[in-house]
Amino acid sequence: MTQMEIKSSESGITRVFHINLPPEAIERFTTQAGTGEWPLQYALGATKLRNSFVEVVNLRDLGDMPLSTYLRQGYELTGDDLKLSARELDSLTGHVLVLPSQAFDNTAQVLTIGMPLRWVGTFEEPGRSKAKIPLSAESAKGVLEGALGQAGESTGRSRLLTLIMAGLAILIIAILALVLF
Repeated sequence: MTQMEIKSSESGITRVFHINLPPEAIERFTTQAGTGEWPLQYALGATKLRNSFVEVVNLRDLGDMPLSTYLRQGYELTGDDLKLSARELDSLTGHVLVLPSQAFDNTAQVLTIGMPLRWVGTFEEPGRSKAKIPLSAESAKGVLEGALGQAGESTGRSRLLTLIMAGLAILIIAILALVLF
């Protein structure tokens, strides 16, 4: 069994798993039942999984497009990690599971991958960090709400002052033009 840690602050990561099942068993395995039973979630060992971000790809549906190309185009993956795994990804047959970070709903958890899933790779979107580090300083807590109100008022006052100053400047220029000409 493969284990992997999902951090609550994770973003920009896409995981790919091969599903080792016959085609007729895929729908039952990947569909969440009305009772809440979801074999896919159990096979991942996930405590939280958002169905709307779970993608099961029948590789036949891609036609001539290799899986690595699909991941590059569909998930904007372009890093070296994908290039190094392209041969393995493109040799897969059957169905794969694609899970972006959003599938875990910002919930810290440890996945314990079991049959019929086999982890193929974890890929990072370039330019995105694996984890956002929350601000923990006391000075960062509770400041945003009050600051926005004050900033909005301050910005409004600044604009009003700027308009008044511009109006006065135009008035002074007009008076000077009348007196001098």
